Amino acid sequence: MSNSSDSSQVPFAPHPVSAAEVIPGDLIALTPADAERGCWYVVTHTLPETPETIRVTLRPPLGGTDHDEVLGRDRRVVSGCRRLDVGAVPRLVSDDLASVEFREGDRVSSLRVVDPGAGEVSYVRRWGVWHRDLDGGSGDDVVSDAEVRGWGGSEVTEAGVGVGSETSGADARVGAGTPGAGAEGPGAAGETPGAGVGNGGEFVVRHHPRPEPVAAVGGPRRVVVTGLGAVTPLGVGVDELWRGLLDGRHGIRELDGEEFAELPVRVAGTVPVDPAELLPRQAARRMNRAAQFAVLAAREAWGDAGFVAGGTRESGLDPERVGVSLGAILGDASVLVGGDRKLRDKGPRGVSPLTTPMTVPSQAASQVSLDLHITGEARTVTAACASGTEAIGAAIDRIRYGRVDIALAGGAEAVVTPAIMASFAAMRALSTRGLADGSSPSRPFGKDRDGFVNGEGAGVLVLEAEEHARARGARIYCEAAGWGLSADAHHMAAPDPSGAGVALAVRRAVRDAGGHVADVVHVNAHATATVEGDLAEAGALRAVFGRRNVPVTAIKGHLGHLQGAAGGVEAVATVLALHHGVVPATLGAVGELDDSIGLDVVTGVARELPWGEDGAGDLALSNSFGFGGHNAVLALRRVG
Repeated sequence: MSNSSDSSQVPFAPHPVSAAEVIPGDLIALTPADAERGCWYVVTHTLPETPETIRVTLRPPLGGTDHDEVLGRDRRVVSGCRRLDVGAVPRLVSDDLASVEFREGDRVSSLRVVDPGAGEVSYVRRWGVWHRDLDGGSGDDVVSDAEVRGWGGSEVTEAGVGVGSETSGADARVGAGTPGAGAEGPGAAGETPGAGVGNGGEFVVRHHPRPEPVAAVGGPRRVVVTGLGAVTPLGVGVDELWRGLLDGRHGIRELDGEEFAELPVRVAGTVPVDPAELLPRQAARRMNRAAQFAVLAAREAWGDAGFVAGGTRESGLDPERVGVSLGAILGDASVLVGGDRKLRDKGPRGVSPLTTPMTVPSQAASQVSLDLHITGEARTVTAACASGTEAIGAAIDRIRYGRVDIALAGGAEAVVTPAIMASFAAMRALSTRGLADGSSPSRPFGKDRDGFVNGEGAGVLVLEAEEHARARGARIYCEAAGWGLSADAHHMAAPDPSGAGVALAVRRAVRDAGGHVADVVHVNAHATATVEGDLAEAGALRAVFGRRNVPVTAIKGHLGHLQGAAGGVEAVATVLALHHGVVPATLGAVGELDDSIGLDVVTGVARELPWGEDGAGDLALSNSFGFGGHNAVLALRRVG
């Protein structure tokens, strides 16, 4: 739609001249008011009409249709002091949109052709409505199909008169381009295309159908979630987790062991059963507590995906095409502490030979691979509290690009130990509230939040290449559509208060999923209930989503902060929210949200996701952010 002449290089110096002075190529405004609002025309032809008048043929400088004006020779017009190549100014007609069948992904562009400095404005159709900026978070820049159809113009004849229109000549000069009643379309300074774009109006509107998809050969594969497993402070199993989230229960408990007696903070989110009692005794003795959690969660996810208990061979799978990807910060810190205590109490002979293999953070991933006979790969990601989410993202890519077909991915952690609790307390990072009033001391986004509650557990997803899952008739929860990483580069522990790194990770996750910000309908926030952390995340989400009210929840009020396992468990919760179409309420901040948060935080009772409504999308995000500025965001897409 742009004019190919390089008029922008010519000085622009509006000044009054008489109509008798204008010649073809001049850029003029018919009145000072037109010049003020940027309504200009190129003179394409002049012809004496009478001794006192001249017929001037005008065309918008960025292209359009010609119309004639009969002007008195002494009539004062405004010259822009620019000479344009008339032959380079295209003749353009708006598309008639009345009978067009709109589809998702179509684009409609508008150009205010009377303004030499105008730029093209586009709206893209997504979820049944048209968005001016799919990734800008401007909830107000959305219009309906009916409004867009009103922007289209009728066909224009050589005389510049619309077919079926009774408007011509001077009457068609500007008035036909003014906004239609109630329309709010893409125009400069709030102006809209209006109904008569083709009739000598100010705008040219074009419809650009979405390109037909081209089948990729050897491109990235789609990854889906087919199984879920969890061990959390709410209990063992995904059902215990989901019921607890919906019922508004928490699993934060008093630490009554003698080793915790002198600590300033003695509450944590602990798993209510001994995981060793749920595993064969001999196997449990060779696993640290985090690995026990991981194996239990992996077994549940494996069975939930429809595979046979025992592992890959029993399920008829090639073990080399299956992988494990788990996140952990320390895994189980108590093993190393216990080994050091035995060394001091009993000397070198008192230290078990299993101390080292049971101390490394990779023990959880290795034990899952042993338990299910997985030989494709067993990786461990250590990225502070973003470890679980980053491990899931890494597994998505391994499946996407054909390295494996199936992966168990998530996180496991067991760091509710005296030294870790004392360290967090010394940092003033832990909540100092007890359990006396029965409510959760972890209060994400709450006005009276005062720190996080340490926790433990594991969350595991079975990820699978879509074609593999469909070939075996698997139940699909959702698509693991993408993920994003960033780094704050700000402080060894404190978050960047600007939230810039968080916002970058969110945008990257949405982009990696092949989506737009307008597609996001839910966010499971990291929200640890620290004052600075919650504000930084909230600011980042506001920056990304703008005026859009995206339902946000945070489940650390139910569980505490599960450290490296948090991303895995919160991904499980996000998958369930998409699958059931329900967002659990945020526990611990009911009626007491911090006014500075400025998000649509779901509180009180669970809320249904807006499926089927105009403008509703299909993406949910799970956020994880860790000490040192590690930011990881997972994007999940509803399947249906």
